[in-house]
Amino acid sequence: MKIDGKRILITGGSSGIGLALAHALLAKGAKVVVTGRRPDVLANAVRELQETAPSVSGVAADVASPDGRAATIRQAVDTLGGLDVLVNNAGGVRAGRLENTPEAELQTMIEVDLVAPILLTRAALPALRAGGDAMVVNIASGIALIGAPFYATYAATKAGLARFGEAMRRELKGEGIHVLTAYPGGTDTPMMRSNRAGPELGFSREPASAVAAAIVEGIEANAFEVIRGGETRAQMIALNRENPAAVDERFLGLKPALEEAVRDHSAL
Repeated sequence: MKIDGKRILITGGSSGIGLALAHALLAKGAKVVVTGRRPDVLANAVRELQETAPSVSGVAADVASPDGRAATIRQAVDTLGGLDVLVNNAGGVRAGRLENTPEAELQTMIEVDLVAPILLTRAALPALRAGGDAMVVNIASGIALIGAPFYATYAATKAGLARFGEAMRRELKGEGIHVLTAYPGGTDTPMMRSNRAGPELGFSREPASAVAAAIVEGIEANAFEVIRGGETRAQMIALNRENPAAVDERFLGLKPALEEAVRDHSAL
């Protein structure tokens, strides 16, 4: 896909990967609308983006709610005059043992990380079809590829999002809408601030700008997926497929330290 001139909606675009992706796409000549739940944070992000692209605008809405999704699609299409790319980036996480995690927080993860992207995609399809050369970009997670202890529900939602994207890519093939799934690894974003796990526990971090640059390359190449983490991640994915018991044993040795390091990891 040629990005120049494309009309792009990025959910969760007020910080982290979403904001970095907005910067990267604007640099390629895209027209961008970003969304966020917190009006003050969103306003700051829009002001930052407008320093290089005055036409950027924001939609303050919660994509986990029906009204928020409707407002997001309506305002984006009205502002941009159509829609060519939907980036389902908004997400939330709550780590910890399943039995210790409140049901409300589990439900929130499911609503934000899985239900919202599915329903936003559904709502955006008429506008995407009208463009003729469109794309849906789903931001999943490396944990969707290798389930990690204390992230069971998060892994479930992101793996579900990945398979949703794969199925939709096949459903929409030949109809002018491509679907790309991105699998970021540990990324230096506000969402990760309450996670104290380091590289020794499998949580190396890279700048959000590096993840965004890789996603932009994927968009331009009409790639099926973008997986971050380099050769180390690739080896773990292969091992998880060929010898999952070995990965189980590796996590067994890390469990006490990992549980302590991620018990406060919450960004909902």
